[in-house]
Amino acid sequence: MRIMRQVLDGTDRRIAAALVASPRASWREVARCLGLSERTVVRRVALLYADGTLRATVVRNPARFPHLIPIALRIRCRPNKIRQVAQALARRTDTVWVDILGGGDEISTIFFLEGPEARNNLLLRDLPATDAVGTWTSHTLLRVFPTAFRWTAGLLSPAELAELAPDPAPSTVSAPSYTPVDVDTALIAGLTEDGRATFTDLARRAGTTALTARRRLEALIKGQVLRLATELDLALLGAKTEALLWISVRPGALQETAQTLSTHPHVRFCAATTGPANLVVAVAAENLDALYTFLTDAVGPLEAVTAIDTTPLLATVKRTGLIRH
Repeated sequence: MRIMRQVLDGTDRRIAAALVASPRASWREVARCLGLSERTVVRRVALLYADGTLRATVVRNPARFPHLIPIALRIRCRPNKIRQVAQALARRTDTVWVDILGGGDEISTIFFLEGPEARNNLLLRDLPATDAVGTWTSHTLLRVFPTAFRWTAGLLSPAELAELAPDPAPSTVSAPSYTPVDVDTALIAGLTEDGRATFTDLARRAGTTALTARRRLEALIKGQVLRLATELDLALLGAKTEALLWISVRPGALQETAQTLSTHPHVRFCAATTGPANLVVAVAAENLDALYTFLTDAVGPLEAVTAIDTTPLLATVKRTGLIRH
């Protein structure tokens, strides 16, 4: 049984932050960026992956898969059943995030649903049939702002972050879908299980050559078909307070407001949505005081914001498609 870390020292935290910024960076690149020896990086990072403190995966970009329907749900549950419901949702292959929110009676989850029938089955059959579920609101994700994925808990300088992870291009659901090739399904499956799988291993799984696997993965990343991700407990990097913000913004200022918030160092996820609120923002901060400062200094001056519902996270059950240990 693997025992995950409860604390990381300063060097491990910076290595982990570098791998959050660039999940498939080579050990040499990480060492050069952080001013460490490659041997130090290899030794430390091997232990971090071995005990499950760090896990690498990929997440599909629904903007490139026309059949996928990305939705966020806020589900009200009976408090004495909320963990069972959250765990059941996490076991589904179509959930990406599952979090238990503030009052202990609400779950937030993001689904990538395989078409209208799967959406209708979830909303019209599965949820109504679950006795522990009371009510829910559904928000379709219209646009995800990828600059929020550059979150590193402030452990990397702007220069270090730029060296490891150049600014991403915008991602939209209206962007043209990609044209898959035969090896893609196997590559995506392999990377979902291990986002740092070698090209040799990926090639063996896909029945192709390592060179083809490398070229195809580069094309998938460049075309924003996949997003590489490193999963870990954010508290290990000093972010002990997480919250979801459901924000109402005047439609004419939605794009500008989302772009402004998505570049803030505390923001890990930012998406325009349908539903009662039209912007959802995931925030990770050092403590409650830092969250308060974010609300007053970052959100407060935005004149287009008309309402905000701040919901702290009590527990994370699934993140980037990986169930928490």
